[in-house]
Amino acid sequence: MKVSSFLPAITQMIYDMGLQDVLDGITFECPAKALEEKTRVVRCVMEGKNYTSDEINTLFSNSKKTGESLYFVDEEALAKIAPDVIFTQDVCEVCQIDTKCTAAAVANLEKEPVLIPINPGSLQDVLDSVITIASAMGKKEVGVAHVKELESRIDKVIDVQRENRLLQKSVMLLEWIDPLFNCGHWIPHQIGCAGGVDLLSHPSGDSIVVDWDKIVKYDPEVLVIAPCGYTTETTLKDMPFLTERPEWNSLRAVKNNAVYLADFDMFTQPSASTLVNGIEVLAKIIHPDYYEVSEELISKFSNFSTTLEETK
Repeated sequence: MKVSSFLPAITQMIYDMGLQDVLDGITFECPAKALEEKTRVVRCVMEGKNYTSDEINTLFSNSKKTGESLYFVDEEALAKIAPDVIFTQDVCEVCQIDTKCTAAAVANLEKEPVLIPINPGSLQDVLDSVITIASAMGKKEVGVAHVKELESRIDKVIDVQRENRLLQKSVMLLEWIDPLFNCGHWIPHQIGCAGGVDLLSHPSGDSIVVDWDKIVKYDPEVLVIAPCGYTTETTLKDMPFLTERPEWNSLRAVKNNAVYLADFDMFTQPSASTLVNGIEVLAKIIHPDYYEVSEELISKFSNFSTTLEETK
């Protein structure tokens, strides 16, 4: 069997389960290890370029209006691979290539592969998708074992809250800065597991544009900024979109030094292991006196105030 993954999160999950030997054909945004070893067949017109939040939003808005996708498939490379199965998605046509575009690209292949969309809406859906992927690869038992391991890590986070009777804190996680997008899909569930609640979020649904006035009125205790596709370093460059607003310094999160930047792959990339990483990081952010995180995760988030001081 030969499989291709048209979603970085799926590629990550395949590697996490140790099933990458039958994987070839990935996207330009897949994890670094995969990029070293596998053939890139999904490309993007924005590849290798640097844009601001507003510029990226404009590009994708124009793409939707014209119906022209920013993603494309290297059909010659895909034909050489001749995969039996291609994993794709329809959760977000902005972030990744979708099933419709994939179907058009494979229609002329000599051997047409089976397309399996992975479309999670909730955190449980993401865990279930591990089983779907492993089963399609004939390794269901590997997926079941991986999910049990991840669920054990989540349980440990929740147990600390129960044992210490920790109260939930009000949290907001932003998926985009300009314009402002709340968090949706599985991220509100991550926040809940970590001991917080985001009252401006959209659980199991799409993230949507949210007015700044609503954020000011909500006035969360903790503010986490993790724009889709951005690392903490990239996000830092776009922070003036927030810090130059007149009400910024009056927010509780700002006054209490509880504004954090975090790498996107722990939140908007729905690979099961990275989302559990996100839960552990959120728990440390929301209840810092009760949690520690691994050395691996320390570099994936930072306190905004501290980072700002270090860059001066």
